[in-house]
Amino acid sequence: MDVTALPYCGGPPLPADLLGRWNLDPLLIAGLAALFFAGRALGARTRPLAGGVAILAVLFVSPLCALSSSLFAMRVTHHVALTSLAAPLLAAAMLRGGGNIAGWTAAHAVLFWVWHAPPVYAFALASDGAYWLMQASLLGSAVGFWRSVRGVSPPMAVAALLVTMVQMGLLGALLTFSAAPLYAWHWTTTQGWGLTPLADQQLAGLIMWVVGSAIYLLAALRRASDWIGPDRRLARA
Repeated sequence: MDVTALPYCGGPPLPADLLGRWNLDPLLIAGLAALFFAGRALGARTRPLAGGVAILAVLFVSPLCALSSSLFAMRVTHHVALTSLAAPLLAAAMLRGGGNIAGWTAAHAVLFWVWHAPPVYAFALASDGAYWLMQASLLGSAVGFWRSVRGVSPPMAVAALLVTMVQMGLLGALLTFSAAPLYAWHWTTTQGWGLTPLADQQLAGLIMWVVGSAIYLLAALRRASDWIGPDRRLARA
């Protein structure tokens, strides 16, 4: 890892510095505004579009962006929120779902695993271009995944959501039970927050394993209710 390079969100803050670490990058703010107004011009639904853009603003503008430079657990929280909160809202803003559910499920899983491989993660922090490649590919594949979930039958959607839940839980478990810290950037960034690098990584794994997997499970249960709901109504008739 290039220790002279800083990630897009800047150097790792200490707790006393965090509240002053807002990211007021004018290109970022203009890009978020352009996303919203372009979406509205193309006929996107206002409420989910606004919700998705608001989550992106929290992730990239607020001090949470800087905190992800200190804690791998916050980086994982950032990625989970990006792919399972912002992405489904942006997908819901589009008028129709669609796409190859198997292809998007595979792409979403592969990109999530690849960007959390230690050497690729280090590459993502080495330059702004690599950082935005990571974020754009994670968000883009997640929007494609959630659009396809909305556009296929409930049985296919439930299967895709459960597959995604399992692969995310597996990656989270690997991080949780690893015997050594894997991410070199965070070997020196966590102590100010009262965590060892290994404890930070284990916390990240639990967030991915428990919180991330739970979101996909809840979505699967929601689509399953679409599947069995009509039978329930017929049974009561």
